[in-house]
Amino acid sequence: MISCLPDSDIERFIEEDLPYGDLTTHLLGFGNKYGRIQFSTREVTTLCCTEEAARVLQKCGATVTECMPSGTKLSAGREFLVAEGPAQALHAGWKVALNLLEYASGIASRTDRIVAACRTVNPIVSVVTTRKSFPGTKKIAIKAISAGGALPHRLGLSETLLVFKQHTAFLGGLETVLGTVAELKLKARETKVIIEADTSEEAVLIAKSGADIVQLDKLTPAELTEVVAAIREVNPDILVSAAGGINESNAAHYAASGIDIIVLSSVYFGKPCDVGVIILPAP
Repeated sequence: MISCLPDSDIERFIEEDLPYGDLTTHLLGFGNKYGRIQFSTREVTTLCCTEEAARVLQKCGATVTECMPSGTKLSAGREFLVAEGPAQALHAGWKVALNLLEYASGIASRTDRIVAACRTVNPIVSVVTTRKSFPGTKKIAIKAISAGGALPHRLGLSETLLVFKQHTAFLGGLETVLGTVAELKLKARETKVIIEADTSEEAVLIAKSGADIVQLDKLTPAELTEVVAAIREVNPDILVSAAGGINESNAAHYAASGIDIIVLSSVYFGKPCDVGVIILPAP
């Protein structure tokens, strides 16, 4: 799932920061001097977008000599990306590469910590992320959560069948829609039918309908434990997912409730990783 962004995105990132050249480096007059740039961790970090950061530096005119892959987990003080070249190339790519690394690795590191915490109490639980990433950053967000050990819950509206109350409101209510589950499964045989419940009563009805997954929204871990038991009693084979308010502080409690899938958005929002950068003239 860890893929690289296309050249068009890399070029767009550079264009945003460097539309007409680097005025400071130009006026100081050291742009042609040869140098070296080194990126290193300042904290425990799950790396992401190292490949893209390397390509930023290359497109600016530097030569990459060391690059650890996305998904690598490092302790503090580890060097992971090094490039050499004219100072003007190093300074042109410096902040674009750093921003990519810090934001993407922040998402990857949060994801890694949550996945590890959840698997400690529930080794087979799946951790998946919603489509609530900041607009324009989905490719980076998906790469980052993949580097951290999660998968996307929904990449978009086109490939998933997830029924909310906002859908059932147009069709006469939940029970009317549940009567069409068999038909839905025939129409989309390769796609799982997921239906969200707001209450334990709705969850049991969905479990009886033949849906593939019942998604429970905004229940506490204690409430989930009771609901999961009721669902399993009527349909032992249905998968149960939980969404709403799940984050690094409580994800393990949700995993321990007996659910199969944790759905969250919180990994997208938070502190970027702290990455150190040194730029020096080459010996």
